[in-house]
Amino acid sequence: MAVAGGTGVLGARIVEAVRNHGATPVVIARSQGVDLTTGAGLDRALDGVDVVVDASNVTTLRTKPAIAFFEAACGQLLAAEQRAGVRHHLAVSIVGCDRVDVPYYLGKRRQEELVRAGGMPWTIVRATQFHEFAGQLLERARGPVALVPKMLTQPVAAHQLAELLVRVALGEPQGLAPDVGGPEQHQLPDLARRVLDRDGSRRRVLAVPVPGRTGRQIGDGGLLTGEGATILDETFDTWLGVGRQTGA
Repeated sequence: MAVAGGTGVLGARIVEAVRNHGATPVVIARSQGVDLTTGAGLDRALDGVDVVVDASNVTTLRTKPAIAFFEAACGQLLAAEQRAGVRHHLAVSIVGCDRVDVPYYLGKRRQEELVRAGGMPWTIVRATQFHEFAGQLLERARGPVALVPKMLTQPVAAHQLAELLVRVALGEPQGLAPDVGGPEQHQLPDLARRVLDRDGSRRRVLAVPVPGRTGRQIGDGGLLTGEGATILDETFDTWLGVGRQTGA
């Protein structure tokens, strides 16, 4: 099983889960000599591969770079899979990418379009933000006050998601699978404050409303799982390690 983006937050956990299921992981990443956007090294990496899980991503807040990355990476990956005779392509996507107009999500929409039309047997699994997301935002913010967008989220444990993805990938293609999310709903700034509290930091979090139509889409629950979703049970507090079990 090849894992595109296999060194990232989710990808590394998928690689571990592949081993736990008795399969052999192949990591697709620049550090392994494979460039998704150009296709360099892809044919060699996919030689003998049966299943591909695409957990690749790009760090950008702009629409054009997001779309350009997913068009290039997904296009190269699907073409190489056809040459290699891969039987199942699983793309990891984001809950709400079809209804919330965040620039990165527009890139994910384009990725989903390519997967659906790419000629490979496919599954798309949309998941909510990971428990790690609040901490990642804090790492990017500098200074004593961290600006965190006011977002109603339903965070999920990345390691539990990874196990689910491997089970799905080893099965038959499903098309669009049920959404996957965590058991609770939280405001993202509240999660950031709890991360800082755990770390003993004196930094402050300022909740910043998301303006315009995107803010309304998020406020209407655009980032929450839909009907029939798969809910994984690890709470944010369990992940955080503080021993509290609070509700939404």
